[in-house]
Amino acid sequence: MDEKCFPCDQPKIDKLPACPLQCMSPKCKAFQRAPIDTSKKPIVWVLGGPGSGKGTQCEKIIAKYGFTHLSTGDLLRAEVKSGSDRAKCLTAIMERGELVPNDVVLDLLKEAILARAEQSKGFLIDGYPREKSQGIAFEKTIAPVTVIIYFEASSDTLTKRLIGRAASSGRADDNEDTIKLRLKTFLQNNDLVLAQYPEKIKRINAEDSVDAIFNQVQQILDPLVAA
Repeated sequence: MDEKCFPCDQPKIDKLPACPLQCMSPKCKAFQRAPIDTSKKPIVWVLGGPGSGKGTQCEKIIAKYGFTHLSTGDLLRAEVKSGSDRAKCLTAIMERGELVPNDVVLDLLKEAILARAEQSKGFLIDGYPREKSQGIAFEKTIAPVTVIIYFEASSDTLTKRLIGRAASSGRADDNEDTIKLRLKTFLQNNDLVLAQYPEKIKRINAEDSVDAIFNQVQQILDPLVAA
């Protein structure tokens, strides 16, 4: 506990991240005590608008690379089903039509990552962060992201795909006006997220075929796995 970290010269403490200032400097000895070595177990944020096909690509990534797939929606649903005290709180929040606080979502992500840290070959964080502040909080409380894969498609393409999906599923609420509003909100928030990480973003043409898109994905992930 008396050892100082560099360059911030603060004492080590037993929390994660270990650095008391959470500066995340690669030179910080305290921060390097974090349990996830992202050079060996990459953390990949998978982003893309609704209809971009990122779900299909996540399945192919899992099959080839053995990464652990974590979706905040899945984690929340699983927690609600667990019947825990936190589940009761989440149910009450959702019944009021409110958004689940980000610190709760981060707790679920952190617990899931730490529980699988030893056996996992890497982590796919699907559809998160949705906002700039969420990305900052993730890196402060869990670990720095290794790479961000953004499945990019035009609004027209995404709209057509979602309208087709709505027609086949019979969801009357997914009309063209509703879809365009969802896409506008997504793109506005997503642009702010991507602007934070210009050196970590890998953009993929999501308007291509499934196999062609996955070839692009492999070009990004193969070097990480080989390292």
